[in-house]
Amino acid sequence: MSLRYRDYNSYLKELFGERVQKISLDAGFSCPNRDGTISTRGCIYCDSRGSGTGNLIDRGMGLEDQITRGISFAEKKYKSKKFIAYFQSFTNTYGNASHLREIYQSALNHTGMVGLSVGTRPDCVDHEILGLLSDIQKYYLVWVEYGLQSAHDLTLSRINRGHDAACFKRAVCLTKEYGINICAHVILGLPGEDHEMMMDTARFVCGLPIDGIKFHSLYVTGGTVLSEMYMRGECRCMERDEYIETLIDFLELLPPEIIIQRITGDPNASELIAPLWALEKSMNVSLIKRRLEERGTWQGKKYAKSIAAR
Repeated sequence: MSLRYRDYNSYLKELFGERVQKISLDAGFSCPNRDGTISTRGCIYCDSRGSGTGNLIDRGMGLEDQITRGISFAEKKYKSKKFIAYFQSFTNTYGNASHLREIYQSALNHTGMVGLSVGTRPDCVDHEILGLLSDIQKYYLVWVEYGLQSAHDLTLSRINRGHDAACFKRAVCLTKEYGINICAHVILGLPGEDHEMMMDTARFVCGLPIDGIKFHSLYVTGGTVLSEMYMRGECRCMERDEYIETLIDFLELLPPEIIIQRITGDPNASELIAPLWALEKSMNVSLIKRRLEERGTWQGKKYAKSIAAR
């Protein structure tokens, strides 16, 4: 079965000639949407961990220990010898440039590190921070990952993102001035959104110099505002088939060169409330690939139409 979208692992193998593994890290950053600068509530789907590795610092696992353990795990499981330091939890440009430089460089100094990926918000970058990342890019692969989630301001307000789509566009354009790779995060199935609204987000992304995208369906974890909404029946989660069809429709509209860094989410089993199918990542990826074949379609098939519709 041939792959019908441009996947991240293949992209890294093209660059480095071998498998490269991301090492997810928590450097103890906060978020302006949680510390009172914008809000204290955070996004409705965000729990106390932020995402992925969240709160490892608070649990006593320092950055050096995280890196050492992450590399050891990747070496054993994937036989990897090259790694990307992925600052994942919360907002990883939320600080002054000198502090950020120290943290990023401490990770990159480890043997085998070939890249840096920084997850952040579009309202938390400026010329100084992007200049820092541009300097690092002279020696390492660098990606900035911006949470977009939706191109609709009404949705962004509903999920308490604390910024609008125009803010995302400004950050992307500014980042491109420095020649830095950009990955957009998109959630399919957000409260109040129908299929056409999600396709609007696809067309919005197509109109910007985005290099990569991460997808996942809306899923509900405990301890979030979203979990309260879900329990009150104020929102729903997509069925698996619905997600797959919507995702493929989205892929069809994207430029064929955009790198799909994530095709589906990977929630923590101990925290997930719904949908339970989200835990079956391998099956979900296989079903997406099979459905692309069945539909006789691929990433970028309708890209020309998406340009015309903008």
